[in-house]
Amino acid sequence: MKTIRLEDLEKSIADALQYVSHHHPPDYIRALKEAYIAEENRYAKNAILQILINSKLSAAARRPICQDTGIAHVFMEIGMDVRFSSDITPMPSLQDVADNAVVAAYTDAANPLRATVVREPLGTRKNTGNNAPAVLHISMCQGDTLRVTVSAKGGGGDVKARFAMLNPNESVEEWVLEQMPKLGAGWCPPGVLGIGLGGSPEQAMRMAKEALHQPIDIQQLRNKADLDDYERLRLSLYDRINNELNIGAQGLGGKSTVLDIKLRHAPCHAAMLPIAIVPNCAATRYMTFELDGSAAACMPVHDETLWADIPEVVNAGEAIAVNLDTLTIEEVRLWKAGDMLLLSGKMLTARDAAHKRIVNMLHEDQSLPVDFTGRAVYYVGPVDAVGDEVVGPAGPTTSNRMDAYLEDFIEKAGLMVSIGKAERSRQAIDVIRKTRTAYLSAVGGAAYLIAKTITASRVVAFEDLGMEAIYEFEVRDFPVVVAIDSAGGYVHKGIVPMYRVWPTASPGRD
Repeated sequence: MKTIRLEDLEKSIADALQYVSHHHPPDYIRALKEAYIAEENRYAKNAILQILINSKLSAAARRPICQDTGIAHVFMEIGMDVRFSSDITPMPSLQDVADNAVVAAYTDAANPLRATVVREPLGTRKNTGNNAPAVLHISMCQGDTLRVTVSAKGGGGDVKARFAMLNPNESVEEWVLEQMPKLGAGWCPPGVLGIGLGGSPEQAMRMAKEALHQPIDIQQLRNKADLDDYERLRLSLYDRINNELNIGAQGLGGKSTVLDIKLRHAPCHAAMLPIAIVPNCAATRYMTFELDGSAAACMPVHDETLWADIPEVVNAGEAIAVNLDTLTIEEVRLWKAGDMLLLSGKMLTARDAAHKRIVNMLHEDQSLPVDFTGRAVYYVGPVDAVGDEVVGPAGPTTSNRMDAYLEDFIEKAGLMVSIGKAERSRQAIDVIRKTRTAYLSAVGGAAYLIAKTITASRVVAFEDLGMEAIYEFEVRDFPVVVAIDSAGGYVHKGIVPMYRVWPTASPGRD
């Protein structure tokens, strides 16, 4: 029987959460490189390059890959011959250990991670301030070791989770293909799609998420001689999603939507076929370690040559230089969907909570704390800065959460340009066309790279909202694509533009 100290377990979980905040798994980087080489769509290829550069810079600086540093998931497989000990009396629970590790990791002064968790799902949705509690899953197995998988799942990925109860005669493959265009690009593809098949409803969801904790091996699977039904399904979905749907990296088109399809399955009732899908986004963050009672886990040391052939700056290429400080509506109306821009000058930021306050003030004819007339607003909630940073990682949040507020922001507040990630609803497209403004898309999964384009930052309103406060950023060569132009043309052709909008604010989600 092995004895494992809870103090070692807590330190290992905290160290792992810090590590995965700035290091992609090596297999993800290798698969992303292969996707970059194979991609022919120039918009998608540029987006993949930004994610690769961001990965290289984040690993070197030990700073978060994405501003949404996620909710901590801890999966423990405990050997039946394991016992726990602790210097603390009474001995803390495993939930306490996981929660304490989350607090230690997310409040680390050297690399603070963004607090995203809200205490209550309804009502005030007050942020816990330290990203606790953890989501803890425990299973018992044979042996005398403790195997732990730590995953930081951002809202952009988990919000796209889907579940259905199919009839046994319905096609799993066709259901998944039907869902993909409806997921949009808010999960920041390319990434890995996890599928849970069979079991019970809650078991299917868990299997879909746990399936993501396996190395990418889809190309090796092609060389396997004798495939079973599940392996054939994986290959067929991989090929059809990438070759038929034209979603692509960031939803910009092309053939780089998924890097792998992962699947776990379990026995189920004869009358039902449960299925769940959960994507891993461009901020793929997980690692597994084992404890045998000897000490805390050691974090892996990646081969630095993994990033050696990746540049450190984006090639501007055909991008149009834009001065936000002198930008006119006439210039905006010259842009065409697909144009790549490099923005310089001052922009404002606003997320869900700030949008809700501003629109309430507009409806009550109150004076606004900041003038939006002729301005650009960036949808972002940055990580706190450290050292000499102007701002921490500051990638875009999902834009369609702001769609319900867009018309008021343009017609009543005077907004000229909005900036975020992924597609927008049909309602938002119609508003942009009617007002002849524009929407620009930044790359989700390139948060640290984007932060390096921000040369100055200050809070200008709603400081009490923390990361959801309104900032003014000054930027230099901030890379974006014109996603919706003033005529209503849009680049997210492989995604169904839904009419649905978010009617109320949802603070704390990316």
